[in-house]
Amino acid sequence: MGKLAVVKYFSFMMLVVSIIVAIATFAGIFGGNVSPVGNTSSAMLVYVLPILIVVNIIILIYWIIRRNWVFLALPAISLLACIPYIGTIYQFGLFGGGSDATNTSTLKVCSYNVAHFNHDVSGFIAQDVLAEMKKQGVDVFCIQEYIGESGEQDNSKTLKEYFPYMATGNRDMAIFSKYPIADSKNFPFEGNNSFMWADIKVNGKTVRVFNAHLETTGFNSALHKAGKIEKRGGNVERNALLRAVYNNYTLGMITRAEQAEAVAKERDASPNPTVIAGDLNDVPYSYVYKTVKGDLNDGFREAGKGFMYTFRGGKKMFRIDYIFADKSLKATQYYRSGLTYSDHFPVFMQMQ
Repeated sequence: MGKLAVVKYFSFMMLVVSIIVAIATFAGIFGGNVSPVGNTSSAMLVYVLPILIVVNIIILIYWIIRRNWVFLALPAISLLACIPYIGTIYQFGLFGGGSDATNTSTLKVCSYNVAHFNHDVSGFIAQDVLAEMKKQGVDVFCIQEYIGESGEQDNSKTLKEYFPYMATGNRDMAIFSKYPIADSKNFPFEGNNSFMWADIKVNGKTVRVFNAHLETTGFNSALHKAGKIEKRGGNVERNALLRAVYNNYTLGMITRAEQAEAVAKERDASPNPTVIAGDLNDVPYSYVYKTVKGDLNDGFREAGKGFMYTFRGGKKMFRIDYIFADKSLKATQYYRSGLTYSDHFPVFMQMQ
């Protein structure tokens, strides 16, 4: 086979790869529009969109080098279609943010999965978390995996030194507020997860703040079970472990989808401007993300800057904690802080 024939064959294979990657990219972008119930394969493509973006860039460079402007259109169009998705994980911060110094009617919300304060028995972690909330000027603090006591220390009493109003949800959910809480309601799911809302009176205006904690991914459960087997001297096959992780994740994905629909139903019934905060245990553009957000604004897209991740595990790559807000509430700041007491980072959003 001559050199020219090799080049033509390789270009043909690259064209096939370009088509396959383009189809997968568009399937990933729109995969979050359909419930994963009965459609887990297409829904899973959302989770590999970052990889598909990188592959599209490589293919784009190849066709530029080959000066084939027709085939270059495949990765170019795919990348252009990914721009809205990229905006959910990275923002240049050129147009969002910037608070109005003349407007004193602001509301700052924080969402933080505190992981039961790392099972601290001294009360120190709760006190340090409170110090961070004071430093950041938080008005409403939505906590997942909350625990009321650390040893003999009353964590609720500690937090009420700064947040005089508190609404409790199912098991380990709580909302603390500097503003009066007029009403609240709790919605437990099967298992350990739930969501809640609290109607908060902010400068004469009622804002309904949701706090949600949806089903876990299932990764840790599968890995923990495998670790226990190996500690007992057993052997865990790699393929068996991968199947267990995949099965746990798909089951969790279906459960989260149903939970997200319940949150969306209650969100749509709200008579007041709405803020939704919490640990959704899912990535941007997934069905869960799109369902919970609905017509609300993603605070990070409105006022964030840089690369946003909120989960401390997984090489700090995943954004699974969010704050969404009604369009009448303009986001002026959105960021995370570096508290390391949990496997999550706290996220903050200021709005006016």
